[in-house]
Amino acid sequence: MLVAVPTETLADESRVAATPETVKKFVALGATVRVQAGAGLASGIPDADYEAAGATVAGDAAAALAGADVVLKVRRPAEAEIGLLKNGAILIAQLDPYGHEDAIRALAEAGIIAFATELTPRITRAQVMDVLSSQANLAGYRAVIDAAAEYGRALPMMMTAAGTVPAARVFVMGAGVAGLQAIATARRLGAIVTATDVRPAAKEQVESLGAKFIAVEDEEFKQAETAGGYAREMSDEYKRKQSELIASHIAKQDIVITTALIPGRAAPRLVSDAMVRSMRPGSVIVDLAVERGGNVEGAKPGEVAAVDGVKIVGHLNVPGRLAATASTLYSKNLLAFAEQLIDKQSKAIAINWDDEIVKATALTRDGAVIHPAFQPKA
Repeated sequence: MLVAVPTETLADESRVAATPETVKKFVALGATVRVQAGAGLASGIPDADYEAAGATVAGDAAAALAGADVVLKVRRPAEAEIGLLKNGAILIAQLDPYGHEDAIRALAEAGIIAFATELTPRITRAQVMDVLSSQANLAGYRAVIDAAAEYGRALPMMMTAAGTVPAARVFVMGAGVAGLQAIATARRLGAIVTATDVRPAAKEQVESLGAKFIAVEDEEFKQAETAGGYAREMSDEYKRKQSELIASHIAKQDIVITTALIPGRAAPRLVSDAMVRSMRPGSVIVDLAVERGGNVEGAKPGEVAAVDGVKIVGHLNVPGRLAATASTLYSKNLLAFAEQLIDKQSKAIAINWDDEIVKATALTRDGAVIHPAFQPKA
């Protein structure tokens, strides 16, 4: 069983799909591990560390991927990389399938068995494999750090001989994994924190972290969570009422962090241009959904935009801004996922196609797209 870890090809991707720690565990499972030279450098991992863990280092992508049975990646492989994978190879990565059906079909046509880790179901057994949660947790933390760096004032209240510095007011929109970590981080830095979410269960979570919950709590609000724990798309009437409440609240805030995403859909627009302009100059907005169209009107992917003195931070790949930590957590997610595909007695690949996690994440097999959500429409 040959496991390959190529260098990521996207310019803004600094993470790597395996660390020396996970390489050791793959070797213990009976695998031979091959890592492309320089794959871990952006995450602070030199090639020598991989070699010390038992991996061999290949000079380029072609050498790393040649004959690989299992390929571990952070992002979906580029077209050139797909051509380097052998027929029947298992690919485990964040494949971003929504809206990229042609790319998924290309994987199928190449004979790849592709697993999209971001589709891992939210069940107890799969928590250790949940790449969305591990990376969103870091994104929420980093969003507060980035906001503090752009904000021209201190976050905590300070009592000094020269006078009192008031605490910054931070508003977090979306109380999922990223939002809750943003709340906790902002609280640790001494800010006054409020938060909102359309899921009723989020209220208790927000308040348990010491923040105040802001939402229109009507009957629709009580039914706003799916069985899988995600937010439902809300009605136009609810959006109008919520927007009015949020508009008045945002005008009083120093920092706003938006985290709202709906799987398979464009990010909902939460902050209008008028809301942005209602904030005082020097305020900061961090849009963590900018890669999916953005929650904030005026947000620009990969840039820090300015509107009437208000900064709108639109950094891409926010978990990658903490590459070493993100790679450590992500590689452990992939290891846990791969372990369920390997028979520990024979130390060979043995996929149980009836397994709940396998069925939820498998995109392609035997030359076809097999996931029902991404099969070609008649």
